[in-house]
Amino acid sequence: MAIELTVGPVAHGGWCVARHEGRVVFVRHALPGERVLAEITEETARFLRADAVEVLDASADRVVPPCPFAGPGRCGGCDWQHASLEAQRRLKTDVVAEQLRRLAGIEWTGRVEEVPGAPDGLGWRTRVQFAVDREGVPGLRRHRSHDIVPVDACLIAHPEVENVGAEVMNWRGASAVEVIASLTGDQAVAVAPKPRRTVAVPDLDDSVAVFVNEGRGRTRTVHGRHHLTERVGGREFQVTGSGFWQIHPGAAATLLAAVMEFAAPKPGEWALDLYCGVGLFAASLAEAVGPDGAVFGVEADPMAVRDAERNLRDLPQARFGRGLVEDALDRYGIERADLVVVDPPRTGLGREVVERLAGLQASRIVYVSCDPATLARDLAWLGERGYGLAGLRAFDAFPMTAHVESVALLVRD
Repeated sequence: MAIELTVGPVAHGGWCVARHEGRVVFVRHALPGERVLAEITEETARFLRADAVEVLDASADRVVPPCPFAGPGRCGGCDWQHASLEAQRRLKTDVVAEQLRRLAGIEWTGRVEEVPGAPDGLGWRTRVQFAVDREGVPGLRRHRSHDIVPVDACLIAHPEVENVGAEVMNWRGASAVEVIASLTGDQAVAVAPKPRRTVAVPDLDDSVAVFVNEGRGRTRTVHGRHHLTERVGGREFQVTGSGFWQIHPGAAATLLAAVMEFAAPKPGEWALDLYCGVGLFAASLAEAVGPDGAVFGVEADPMAVRDAERNLRDLPQARFGRGLVEDALDRYGIERADLVVVDPPRTGLGREVVERLAGLQASRIVYVSCDPATLARDLAWLGERGYGLAGLRAFDAFPMTAHVESVALLVRD
């Protein structure tokens, strides 16, 4: 059923808000101020979800989506291909500001900044995971659906990802295939088999490493090296298998610069790097605090801990421990810190970790977030424990999507 809507402001998650017969409607593929015909895709007692299938009055910010797979009922990977890049960043700015205001009572007047490396918003994604159907055909899922849309190319994928050619190969027996490219020239494919199935890996270029994800953090190397090499500034980082690394080619350096600007580490300080991954932030922190200081990183992924130890083996003042942050601080006897950097997953810190962090009495906390809602929630809780927001920058590390990366500085009142 199609309904006519006048579209209101942007909402978190790639939606805009409209109203129909007294109920809120979350609309995709629309822009604020437009008048559209929308097909209802989901109905609850409190709200509707819908796709704009026809634009009756278009916004000046509307553009033709560059990808033929973007649009209602198609691939769900991109949220804003129908908006200009300038408009996308304004929309993301509005979302960050609204989440901070509503959830934390914080008025933010900043803006979402461009990340160097993708001037047209395309060709930036250095890691792309394709779902695979029962015939072995790879594709990307529709929005809020398990349905797989076959694609022959992904326009936001980095050219070195596209050069692997995974989209046009058959992956029978796989549930998912992740293609990874590093800026040092490494390429890899990580295959997740279906239960009790063996994947016949198609012919790939000999330079492409092949990993099999065996679950529970275990990765088996089928071909090539077991890791990729990433480089930021003058330092190289080993990342084993399909371990975590920022996917925008400019994001790691951009976020590192923002973190170090806010953290302002001093020689001799005691710093924590929580959810530290393979040691990106810990390396610069360790260099800054010097041999008279110390950095302790905590990470749950055992492969990432091993990578971090290797990546920072020239910095004895940096050490690492494996475990969940909420458990590891007590297990390793950490009771205080001068400075804390946190980079949690999309779910954020949560109340338990916030309480534990506040007890460390650090003079400043630098919070790297990929979700403005959980960031705002955690900032509110940290505010209750005496930490005020002293600075926040937001970055368009995921063009064409609704996602945004933020770096916040909190200081003790």
